[in-house]
Formats: sequence, structure tokens, C-alpha cells
Amino acid sequence: MSKFTFHTIETAPEDSKAILEGAKKQMGLVPGLYAAMAESPETLQAYQQLHKFFTATSFDAEELTVVWQTINVEHECKFCVPAHTAIAHSMKVDPAITDALRNQAPLPTAKLQALHDFTLAMVRERGNVSDEQMETFFAAGYSQKQVIEVILGLSQKVISNYVNHVAKTPIDSIFEEYAWRK
Repeated sequence: MSKFTFHTIETAPEDSKAILEGAKKQMGLVPGLYAAMAESPETLQAYQQLHKFFTATSFDAEELTVVWQTINVEHECKFCVPAHTAIAHSMKVDPAITDALRNQAPLPTAKLQALHDFTLAMVRERGNVSDEQMETFFAAGYSQKQVIEVILGLSQKVISNYVNHVAKTPIDSIFEEYAWRK
């Protein structure tokens, strides 16, 4: 069993320190995910950039949450599901959406359900979705642009979910109230 280092600002490689300092200033702590990723400044920087890019896509807060949480739940990430529940809460996403995603229950609208189903297909099929799955996604009101944007969100979540799995990142105190088990 390998033991991962969870860096502090003081122990982090030099190129990770500014990101950890920014996170601490914004959240009041260095999140465990960042503390683990800090070992590789390039990965930490890439993750942060992917997050910035994904939140700038055409998806609204509810849709961002659907993509993130669909992937988090499918990957069984015990760190990211609570973290993104808190993020959704801060973005004023209807708790019925976050509860449905966490519990793998139907979503409140057909369009959000179509986004969830398509995202789940992308994860499970590793991008090899069928023509029928694409047409269903398009029929729900999404376009080729959103297909590509789902892939961007998936790229971000693969980094965080997989780092959390290998590092066994504990849930941060600010996310404990949203703890989750599949």
C-alpha cells in the first residue's frame, strides 16, 4: 500500500504553492485534492485550468452539476461527490437535482435527464457512444458543442476522481455534511 503525501503550502513544490495559497485564501483551507495534486504542479495547474474552462462553457449551473456529479457518482469518488454537492449548493442549484444525482434517481426535467444519460454513456462507453445516443442528446436540445463540452468536463473529473482514488483523499471538513456512499 502506497502512502500519498498531502502537501501543505510549506511542503509543496514551489510551482504548486501559489495555487495552494489561493485555495486557502478562497476556502479557508487547502482542500485534500489540491494537497495531493500539489506533488505534480503540472497536474494541479492542468486541473485548475480545466475547471476554469469547463465552468466557462455553454452549460448553466444545473448542467455543470449534472455533468460533474454524473461522473463523480459513476466513478464512486467519495471526495468529489460531497465537494460538488457543496459547490452546487453555493451555485444555488436546486437540491432536488443534487439529491437525484447522488441517489441515481430520475432528474426533474427531460433535458437534464438527457444530459445525465449522455454523460453516463460517454463514461461507460469511453466516448464510443452510438448514433442513437447522439440523436437522443441532440433531440433534447443539445448540440455538437455540448458533446465536446461533456468531454472537457469528463477530462477534468478523470483527473480529480482518479487522484482521489489513488491518494485515498479524506473528505475535507467543509464537505463532511455532504458525505456520500454509493
